Amino acid sequence: MRAHCAAALIAAILAAVVSGVLDAGEPRFRIPEHEAAAAALNELFELHQPHAFSDCTLWDAWLPHATLWTGSEPCRRYRESFLRRRISDEGYVSMQQHRGMAHSEGWPFPAWQQSTGRGFHFSTAGDVWAIQNFKLEPLANTDGWQIEGATVLGIDPTRGLQLEATADTVRITTPTFSCGTIVAPFATIEWGADGLGEASSPQIEWKLEGEADWPLERAAAFPALAGSDGLRYVNIPLHKQPGYNGLLTQYRLTINHAKGSRIDLKSIITAIDTRHPITGPLFVRGSSELFLWTRDIAFLKANISRMRHAIDYTLAEFDVERLKHVLVPWIGHDGRSGLVPDGRGSTQQRFGHGVGNNYWDLLPFGGHDALATIYTADALRRLAEIEAAIAAHPEWEIPALPDRADKLRTLADEMRVDFQDRFWDPSKGRFVGWIDVTDTAYDYGFTFVNLEAIAYGMASKPQAEQILAWLDGTRIIAGDTSTGSDIYHWRFGPRATTKRNTETYTWPWHRPQDIPWGNQVQDGGAVLGFSYHDLMARLATKGPDDAWDRLQEILSWFAEVQAEGGYRSYYAKPGRGTLQGGGPPGGLGLDREFMESVLVPQVMLDGFLGFEPTADGYTLRPRLPRDWPSLTVRGIHLHGDVLDITAHADGRVDVTSVLSRQAP
Repeated sequence: MRAHCAAALIAAILAAVVSGVLDAGEPRFRIPEHEAAAAALNELFELHQPHAFSDCTLWDAWLPHATLWTGSEPCRRYRESFLRRRISDEGYVSMQQHRGMAHSEGWPFPAWQQSTGRGFHFSTAGDVWAIQNFKLEPLANTDGWQIEGATVLGIDPTRGLQLEATADTVRITTPTFSCGTIVAPFATIEWGADGLGEASSPQIEWKLEGEADWPLERAAAFPALAGSDGLRYVNIPLHKQPGYNGLLTQYRLTINHAKGSRIDLKSIITAIDTRHPITGPLFVRGSSELFLWTRDIAFLKANISRMRHAIDYTLAEFDVERLKHVLVPWIGHDGRSGLVPDGRGSTQQRFGHGVGNNYWDLLPFGGHDALATIYTADALRRLAEIEAAIAAHPEWEIPALPDRADKLRTLADEMRVDFQDRFWDPSKGRFVGWIDVTDTAYDYGFTFVNLEAIAYGMASKPQAEQILAWLDGTRIIAGDTSTGSDIYHWRFGPRATTKRNTETYTWPWHRPQDIPWGNQVQDGGAVLGFSYHDLMARLATKGPDDAWDRLQEILSWFAEVQAEGGYRSYYAKPGRGTLQGGGPPGGLGLDREFMESVLVPQVMLDGFLGFEPTADGYTLRPRLPRDWPSLTVRGIHLHGDVLDITAHADGRVDVTSVLSRQAP
């Protein structure tokens, strides 16, 4: 009995070590002779690390990157998240942000309420965002609807309109409405059924302005439902149908072989295509990193076909293999603004144009998309590493694809060459954000595009040097609103943009001129997390001393903020800037939904220490500033081991394995 208790105690201790729990007060990062800076760095990490998780694909490149090395719990959560991530038959990876009023697998907005569109909601259950922002209320009756072949049982507060089919064919016709097809590329339906089979072959029909009758043979099929295990979304791409152009006036749903079944209709809306072209690459990056940190072969077996499917879809959908960059073909994503200057200092909305494509969701990236190109090239390189590992380990029993790794690397290299030419503006010495379908390039001094281009290895050395000279203020670009030292006005990082933008946005952001410069994150504001790319770009281009100088500025700012009670207290004082987070727009992204703030301390691990996980171990390339005697990073979880690593100024490296997989 005593031996059993001792064994249980040992097992509990080992489990605690593996879980990533450090002793109380033990820092992750140690820098002798720079204890105050290291303390601020550890405090910054501990402030943001516990909240750095999301099922939303948008954060797959950043939150896993900054947390997978810290313990088994982040690995477990992301393992489950990646394996349940929704991927369409085509290969599009769902965004999985909160529920919205647009394409159900895309970003929540622009909503139909913002788009001159129309939505019919018999239930608003779960639609908290829409209720708060648009005062959405459910329909109380079926006035104006035509329902054939079914009896109305009632309107359920959760499932919506409930019907019992009394005939073989059920037709549900909406009231009339009017909106342009450009703001209704998809019809999105949320519905459920009990007792239907595959033979029900549901379809949607539509009328355009001036049509009195339903045109023969104009219909789009959508997947049948079987069983009664809940409501389902379906997004029907009406824009792919011949002649879908003009003013849309009515929908009709037809369901066959329905007699005796129960049908629930929660909602049907005209939907903007709010998908993002970056979800596939981000999912592949996050999944690749999970495997490299854990060497979880069961995960790779379960997920590799999904990763391959996502990349194949990305390459085909955006014509990457031919063009060597991403060209987004979706309705509303051609890179043109959703606003048009009216000549009187204001703008008019151009509904249906300027739909967001990435994290910077007010800006109409798209068309020839620089940021999507960066992420896609990165995903190709990461998947190539996984494919090479699969080929080298037949004992994993994962089918290898001959020459796949080489082909992916070659394409990524070709994309890098194209990127450096296509998106570079030699007159300004920086990269533009995107080029629309009319070949108009958009440049508002996108610091995040330029720094990520360097950090992801897409910029040449001369280009990187010009970019940092601009950001450091030693090179002034004519026409910019912010130049010189003002680029780092917010101290913790550069402004997201350095040129005032009052005309190039998605249409719901229709009065940008009313927001002062710097009071909007995407117009002169700044996001803390992406200072990581600034640090990594400096480390790669100007060396560790320059990166350390910048990091010290960040840590001095953070210590000052913490001394005054944290972000919210510090920025409550007038003149310091406006915080975004939790709803209201603002100029600075630091906390709440800005979970990527956890990225900044990551420069210690994969920047200064130069640690990189591989399928068979890890590589190290320490790059220490001149005044660091050493750097220690503790609690690095890799392949079941927990490592403490110290890199010394003289080149020595000490590695301590806290727990080995082979430990008894």
